[in-house]
Amino acid sequence: MGHRSIIEPFRIKCVEPIRMTTRAQRRNFLEEAAYNPFLLHADHVLIDLLTDSGTGAMSAEQWASIMRGDESYAGGRSYYRLLDVIQSIFGFRYVLPTHQGRAAERILFSSMCKPGDVVPNNTHFDTTRANIEETGAQAVDLPTAEGRLPAAIHPFKGNMDVDALETVIAQAGADRVPLVVLTVTNNSGGGQPVSMANIRAVRAVCNRHRIPLYIDACRFAENSWFIREREEGYAGKTPREVARELFSYADGCTMSAKKDGLVNIGGFLACNDEALVKRESRLLILTEGFPTYGGLAGRDLEAMATGLEEVLHEDYLHYRIASTAYLGDHLTRIGVPIVQPPGGHAIYIDAAAMLPHVPARLFPGQALVAELYLEGGIRAVEIGTVMFGSTDAQTGEETVAAMELVRLAIPRRVYTQSHIDYVCEVLSDVFARRDRIAGLRMVWQAPPLRHFTARFQPV
Repeated sequence: MGHRSIIEPFRIKCVEPIRMTTRAQRRNFLEEAAYNPFLLHADHVLIDLLTDSGTGAMSAEQWASIMRGDESYAGGRSYYRLLDVIQSIFGFRYVLPTHQGRAAERILFSSMCKPGDVVPNNTHFDTTRANIEETGAQAVDLPTAEGRLPAAIHPFKGNMDVDALETVIAQAGADRVPLVVLTVTNNSGGGQPVSMANIRAVRAVCNRHRIPLYIDACRFAENSWFIREREEGYAGKTPREVARELFSYADGCTMSAKKDGLVNIGGFLACNDEALVKRESRLLILTEGFPTYGGLAGRDLEAMATGLEEVLHEDYLHYRIASTAYLGDHLTRIGVPIVQPPGGHAIYIDAAAMLPHVPARLFPGQALVAELYLEGGIRAVEIGTVMFGSTDAQTGEETVAAMELVRLAIPRRVYTQSHIDYVCEVLSDVFARRDRIAGLRMVWQAPPLRHFTARFQPV
């Protein structure tokens, strides 16, 4: 059988109009937003690839689940349905729902970390790092050597450097490492998966030093699919079976269900430690809500439970990974440098390689993001010095990130192949005149998570 087109494993039942704009209009919108895509009005965006978090489309079964939501303040049946689903997939005994992943992170790190602590991760994403540093602890990234090289081909570039983990623990002392975190898939590292062998190796290190291991589970289903497709010994497993083994090596997890939970809002914190969950519950009640709703409506809990089951369907995962690879393969063919191989939820353009004439201090990723919007109304996000760098308050010097990337995050079940073809066409045009793209100067920034609200001007 020859190659056939990737088709969406669903039919479209409801449509939402998107607004067409002219280049002149987009230039005005971009200037009003100070060249920051987060400050654009969504109605002014044609193809929105800013994030895959909470931007997906829910299924007919999820909408039906919403009607079954129990809005009882305490002990609602929707919580117990979600509990059953999470326990069956993730295997953890205690589950605290939260309104999204960063709330779970805040509660976890506030309960476990103190000033002077060190928290290793394969690569922390923005809110994870911010919530750790808010406690006075230090967030340390330990990607493998391959994970630092965008063009390198490796099946599991999201892995943690296990030798580096041992070094960090030896230098800090195990008593100053309250937990180790693995992010699956590795978002900041290009949406790359973590192998089961690497998870086991990290678990072994944690066991030797009696340190808990937590999984940032935002994209656990995509990671499980990559393990099944690429790692020896897993070809005959279902994604659900792979996921269950993955979490069996962990002491707990945080999850933004806005990713692989297939919902627009929601998340949870899970573990097996009864004493810890009691401390976490007190924080949850203080800032989120009662432990059986955690800042969510009962209908949200129902939609989340259904989404966690649907995300493990093999036809969905095959379509999801193949459609992302479709975009990556097309960009590679026209010469656009991307993080290889294509990730699970997004394609990451190597802005430093595409715009070598723009120095890191003039934010090549942000400049490319602005150009994509100007050219075709596409909203993307910089994953580089704007997001992970910092400005020295005394000297004004910029600390640059290890990689200058632009992420094209693909919302789940939202865009068709023709939308993705349009993205390829716009990028082809931008790539053809890449030498004429100038950098940007940051003229205002907030201290934490500056990329959300920073303002820029063209150089």
